[in-house]
Amino acid sequence: MGGTLRTCLDRALTFAGATLAAVYAPGAGTRELRLVDTSGSVSSGPAPPERLPLSGDSPAARAFRTDHPLWLTAETPLGALPLGVRGSRLGCLLVLGAADGFEAEQRRFLERYADAVAALLRPGADPPTPTPLLAPALRSLRVGSFVLSPDTGLIEADDTLLDLVGITPDDFDGKVDTLLAHALPEDMHALMSVLEPTTDAFGRRDLEFRVRGPTGEMRWLSLSCRAEPGAGDGPQQVLGVVTATPVLRRGSDDVSRIQWLTAALDDAATVRDVGRVVVAALREPLGADHVALAALQDDRVMVTALDPPQPSAWPDVWRTEWRTEWPDAPLRALPTLQAALRDGRMDLWPAGTALEAGLAGIGAGGLAVLPLPAKGQVAGVCLVGWDRPHEFVPEERSLLTATASLVGQALKRAHAHDAEQELATMLQRSLLPRRLPELPGATAVARYLPARRGLQVGGDWYDVIALSEDRVALVIGDVQGHSAGAATIMGQMRTAVRAYAIEGHPPDVVVSHANRLLVGMETDLFATCCYAELDLEEGNVLFVRAGHLAPLLRLPDGATEEVEVAGGPPLGVLAEADFPMTAVELAPGTILALVTDGLVEAADLPLDEGMRRTRVALAAADPAHPGKMADELLGDGGRREDDVALLLLRYDGMETRPIRAGWMVWRLPDAVMHARRFTARTLRRWKVPEAADAVLLVVSELVTNALVHTQGPVRLDLVLRGDRVRVSVSDSSPRAPAKPVIVDWEATGGRGLLLVEAMSDAFGSVPVAGGKQVWSEIAVPGRAP
Repeated sequence: MGGTLRTCLDRALTFAGATLAAVYAPGAGTRELRLVDTSGSVSSGPAPPERLPLSGDSPAARAFRTDHPLWLTAETPLGALPLGVRGSRLGCLLVLGAADGFEAEQRRFLERYADAVAALLRPGADPPTPTPLLAPALRSLRVGSFVLSPDTGLIEADDTLLDLVGITPDDFDGKVDTLLAHALPEDMHALMSVLEPTTDAFGRRDLEFRVRGPTGEMRWLSLSCRAEPGAGDGPQQVLGVVTATPVLRRGSDDVSRIQWLTAALDDAATVRDVGRVVVAALREPLGADHVALAALQDDRVMVTALDPPQPSAWPDVWRTEWRTEWPDAPLRALPTLQAALRDGRMDLWPAGTALEAGLAGIGAGGLAVLPLPAKGQVAGVCLVGWDRPHEFVPEERSLLTATASLVGQALKRAHAHDAEQELATMLQRSLLPRRLPELPGATAVARYLPARRGLQVGGDWYDVIALSEDRVALVIGDVQGHSAGAATIMGQMRTAVRAYAIEGHPPDVVVSHANRLLVGMETDLFATCCYAELDLEEGNVLFVRAGHLAPLLRLPDGATEEVEVAGGPPLGVLAEADFPMTAVELAPGTILALVTDGLVEAADLPLDEGMRRTRVALAAADPAHPGKMADELLGDGGRREDDVALLLLRYDGMETRPIRAGWMVWRLPDAVMHARRFTARTLRRWKVPEAADAVLLVVSELVTNALVHTQGPVRLDLVLRGDRVRVSVSDSSPRAPAKPVIVDWEATGGRGLLLVEAMSDAFGSVPVAGGKQVWSEIAVPGRAP
């Protein structure tokens, strides 16, 4: 498959006018660009250098610094396109052209191709290594290629082309007639001129045609091909590329433009996508010098697309408002736009028209103001300006009117899509942990990726819950479905699991309580879950699995294994389900991985194969950097059918192991005395007599309070960790101890907690299963932390 992708890439670059393409990315913490991937070759001159200084004058460095494309028409045409996602600079795409240079449509294709390459780069990565980027990026653009032999009627087509036409690779027999069977009869005449080229047809040819998909839908495809002469009179073969997106040459007539615009806007999901389509549809075909697209929000005009993007190309009034990526202005400051939007009709201003300062310089040779109607309202406005005198012919007026109507509807849909995605992103971020806790003797990292289709919010969740200084719980789960409803249930389940865990319940009880909670909810959704409680001091893990994937381990020697955890049914199915626990011991250096099925399963990826690939990636990753390991497990970030959650924990073992001692306090008249004697013996054994006075006072007060104010068993626990002694007294009452508000000389009690608080460096109370625990920490004088 790698060779096939490279072949398609070379063909596509040839039709884009490029003989060589190279991707450069900055190394982390360096001041240079490093070569990451190349394709093609140079006919003369040196190969692309491996490193380029960022401060140098090379085209790649200049494009990276300025964040604007650079096109040079020297002896060897060259293009340098910055690579960036959401304002972050990730690198540069460098392309070398043939002697004729890059045409306008070829530049547009390369700019779109650069966006696809940027989507595969990860911000903040370490110094890059040679990585396949060019071929996967081309595949994401859905550009197919073919080689046709007219004499035999056989055609070599790659998988992308077959997918565009609607044929599976297994059903393709290599005959061109099989492809033609999917084309509409009305377009057959144009296709035959490609399939049976004459000697006069040598050279490049572009056309558009339609095909019927497997479900009967019609789709437009663009084809660009070149017939190469053979030894005789006829052509030896026909080389070409096909795409469903407007990245190739479009027809020059108005019908073709409207057809292209309709198809392009149908694929434009975001406001930024609509802006790119509008610029491509109007500026070059109409010979315009300025194109601006702005949305109307309340009484302000919010610019969403500008071409050219440089602030110096637009009015001074706009530049004063250029505080963010695009300017905005109140509508009252632009009376020409205000009148056009109020009337809802197109205004065409000829050369020399005096306009307000907010529009000065946009259309000295002519200005078209296009209100964008959508569902009875005006969604925005589009400005098209010319520097030289421009004459508005009737055909052009019709084209602008049709364009305005199509763009208005698309802009309305895009605003709704962006708002929906923004709401989904905020919802997802609010339901997942903002940061993971720092753990003694372990490092935890997590990743979440939304699905790249539909609403980018799902039911996958993860959490890391610090239960105490030496115990932590890890949980990962997946609520059925991919919707806001699934995300809401996810948030409730995460909160419930965290609450049950903090109460001190064992893992099987935590999962059982969460299961009963989901059964009692008014929902038809169920959830899967894997819960693990780790003793950071001993390295022991207790696993509970509820219909979820088994956890994975990477052992210190690099071997990986799938932990056989006894499983129960998914949450929300049976109220009285059993969830058995499985104990596993971790050695220092072990990596524990919890994943959801979005990472290891897809329509074309069986679960067993996905788990095998994940284990291979887990074994190959560097355990010294859990964050990098998580990124490598996620792969290249290609198209995902489901959201993905990943939780990794590297267990290192605790450097300073605490010393523990415990005493069950019997309800006898001299119970406090026995507790004090046990404490004194323990402190002498630990060789910390300096803290004896403060610790004995705290033990006396806490044990006395537990015996006097509660019923049931009372337990005293002592822990020495570093330079601190922790005293914990557990009882069966859930009520937290309350300090008195006022203690006068006549009061007979209430001073105990005040004394404990005064003698302690830290003091508090936490609920536990079956009651509460009151604790106090006391520093040992003169002992190193």
